[in-house]
Amino acid sequence: MKALRHSKIKEIVERYIIETQEELAEALSKQGIEVTQATVSRDIKELMLIKVPTGDGRYRYAFPPEQNIVLSQARMERTFHDSLVAIDYSQNIVVLRTLPGTAQAVAYTIDYVKWPEVIGTVAGDDTIFVLVKPVEAVPQVIAKFQSLMGSGI
Repeated sequence: MKALRHSKIKEIVERYIIETQEELAEALSKQGIEVTQATVSRDIKELMLIKVPTGDGRYRYAFPPEQNIVLSQARMERTFHDSLVAIDYSQNIVVLRTLPGTAQAVAYTIDYVKWPEVIGTVAGDDTIFVLVKPVEAVPQVIAKFQSLMGSGI
């Protein structure tokens, strides 16, 4: 129920101007989800909603620009160190092999840092394709991955 409620809150906050917890509770009620003020308050904290100006002197709930997840350098290094097992490449595609089940977390980390030479990632269970542009940047991207790992694979 909590996951559904959080999903509905995300939808509501992105679609409508919600200024108060009461308005959010009412919007959820219209979606068939009855909540108490305490539950709404807790959900706002868990989703890390912030108040932003609407431009007319009022404020509304919104998600922070990076969708609530902060990755420190230490956390990124730990993710790479604990998950990555091999690095290879062909042309402008870097292939990362991870422990089973960890590719999504590593790919998210790569997407999060928004390196200009990385166009995007595609992750499976234990393999990630990293598309690099230009092809000449592949050695630098591999060096960054190795640095995050703390060793040269």
